[in-house]
Amino acid sequence: MTNAMIIPARRRRLRSATSEPTLVKWLLIGLCLAVLTVLLFAPLIAVFDEALRRGWAFALASLSEPDAQAAIRLTVLVAAITVPLNATFGIAAAWAITKFDWRGKAWVITMIDLPFSVSPVVAGLLFVLMFGANSALGVWLVANGFPVVFAVPGIVLATLFITFPFVARELIPMMLEQGRAEEEAALTLGASGWRVFMTVTLPNIRWALLYGVLLCNARAMGEFGAVAVVSGKIRGQTTTMPLMIEMFYNEYLSVAAFTMAGVLALLAFVTLTLKSALEWRYADQLAATHRH
Repeated sequence: MTNAMIIPARRRRLRSATSEPTLVKWLLIGLCLAVLTVLLFAPLIAVFDEALRRGWAFALASLSEPDAQAAIRLTVLVAAITVPLNATFGIAAAWAITKFDWRGKAWVITMIDLPFSVSPVVAGLLFVLMFGANSALGVWLVANGFPVVFAVPGIVLATLFITFPFVARELIPMMLEQGRAEEEAALTLGASGWRVFMTVTLPNIRWALLYGVLLCNARAMGEFGAVAVVSGKIRGQTTTMPLMIEMFYNEYLSVAAFTMAGVLALLAFVTLTLKSALEWRYADQLAATHRH
């Protein structure tokens, strides 16, 4: 048998080993679509159906209630505080970990991942134990007019803890992949540290940074467990949108509950759309990030 005959035969065997019959392919696609329909599309349709059951006017009127407005404002406020802080922390942590060699770096990386392995409810309980009425620090803070637990600062702290890995975990792998050569070249040419960051590092990481910020914002606006523990669920003061949804539903105000859930779902859809746009537009950089 000649080489001209062996090579096509090998190619046919490789194709058969790495491809599936048409029937199997469509069965797998159908199974995936069925699972997505049951677990994702059907619940979303049910949420919007319940929200609009009595019409657009009633749904919008439920969002204009003082408690709903306060929950929306608090959710936006918490996200507006936590996302920039976590972005700043993520950049600083990624810079320190990827651009310098120092003892304890592996330990710091492990600690950054800690919120991924700790239940949000446990995290909220830790803040209650640290700043609650049964702790000396909590008593001192309340006495001086700076309550943390059952107040906005506690919600911000809990949300910060839950969301702070997102930006750092997006930046660290990408900055490791890029190395230090460009920054070292800029320093050799006389650029200051700030100029190196603004003109070399930031342009290289800007899309991974936006990606991490989007994920961080989505989690900050939708966090329930830790916030439920530290907030005290004081109506109109410490109730975020997820907490308000639960309270409305428990009070049989189903239209108000599902309308606010629909707003969160729309925000999640916008976040997902932006995330997908970033993945599509800058696929090479994001693929390098997720390889690590």
